[in-house]
Amino acid sequence: MPVLSARGLTRDFRGFRAVDGVDLEVAEGSVHALVGPNGAGKTTLFNLLTGFLAPTSGRIWMDGQDITGLPPERIARLGLARSFQITSLFPQLSVLDHVELALLGARARKQSWHFWRSDALLRRQSERARELLSLVGLSDQADETADSLAYGRKRALELALALALEPKVLLLDEPTAGMGAEDIDRTVDLIRTVRNGRTVVLVEHNMNVVEALADLVSVLQAGRVLAEGTYAQVRADERVIDAYLGKADAAH
Repeated sequence: MPVLSARGLTRDFRGFRAVDGVDLEVAEGSVHALVGPNGAGKTTLFNLLTGFLAPTSGRIWMDGQDITGLPPERIARLGLARSFQITSLFPQLSVLDHVELALLGARARKQSWHFWRSDALLRRQSERARELLSLVGLSDQADETADSLAYGRKRALELALALALEPKVLLLDEPTAGMGAEDIDRTVDLIRTVRNGRTVVLVEHNMNVVEALADLVSVLQAGRVLAEGTYAQVRADERVIDAYLGKADAAH
């Protein structure tokens, strides 16, 4: 049984069909990449899988449980967490404060929101928060404010926030967008690290990143799955070459 799957997933926006009958199966423990040209429906599909949008039709399952139409917070409780294409952090909060709050938020989903009554409860998360910061390479910047971080480091912090939810499935939306080569290499290494014991689904334009990370690639075009397979298989697919990669890239 796949850890995450969809059947006939469709989303319409006032007559425009952004996602058109998508079938998807994500194997547990894999890195599954969603690629395609701009407007192919990748981010809309992400939003459907995570509950930020409700499908017009079709169903979604996680671990065999139907999660279609559930709100994002309930889906997150089931073990599915995501990052976003655009960073969204509190500029003046420290890096450590961000992760401590995320850990408390995850705890509150299981208990209550009474933790806001005591600052001491926040500090109890410090050890685990520092472990997560070490995992994403931010230990030496724990006391810095979020607005002082370089762009690539902000994305690393967002990944730590997602990991605070202890997800079984981690969805990453354009994790290397806007990064220079050094940050891209660092992020690829980071995803390799955090995939241990988890399933990762990522939307990514950089095909070198896809090649380095993905076990399986689904290529979307006009809201539909055009092709699916390993990176080598989809790169050699004439439909993919015409729709997305271009013949020059395919020759490399």
